[in-house]
Amino acid sequence: MIQTLAPDLAILDLGLPGLFALEVVRKARQAGLACRFLVLSTRKDNKTVLEALRAGANGYVLRTDSASCLLRALREILSGCICVSPQLDLAKVFRGLAKPPPGECYDQLSPREHQVFTLLVQGLPGKEIAERLDISQKTVSTYRANLMHKLEIFDLPGLVRYAVRKKLIPLR
Repeated sequence: MIQTLAPDLAILDLGLPGLFALEVVRKARQAGLACRFLVLSTRKDNKTVLEALRAGANGYVLRTDSASCLLRALREILSGCICVSPQLDLAKVFRGLAKPPPGECYDQLSPREHQVFTLLVQGLPGKEIAERLDISQKTVSTYRANLMHKLEIFDLPGLVRYAVRKKLIPLR
């Protein structure tokens, strides 16, 4: 509809069933559409706000915001600004925008973290990784914790999915 109707601005609700609002924003951005997007949500967590802005949304307001706040957001977005609900910690949101998106820090891993990552996603236990790299199991655990923190992926299945998605390991 956005491609067909070419609106200046679209309001997308994150909570609507069957509508993946952020995917709509991403696809519109990839298609080069000029439409601006305001995301409406009940979620106040910075991760969701950042995800919306990184997807290409021009604003993020909460359903509990006043009508005057919504109108202000619409005006600001149409004038080319980015608008975030006053109920959210704006400083944290914009600090988060300055960091690479979660999972995009792979190139910032140290050489040893790369080694540990590779062996982890191949399914090797910590003890075997320690033996192969000639380090202690505690050191393996430290590298594992550090790389998970950098990638913002906190479980082994998540690391494996990430490795497959980024084509770092072959899918068998």
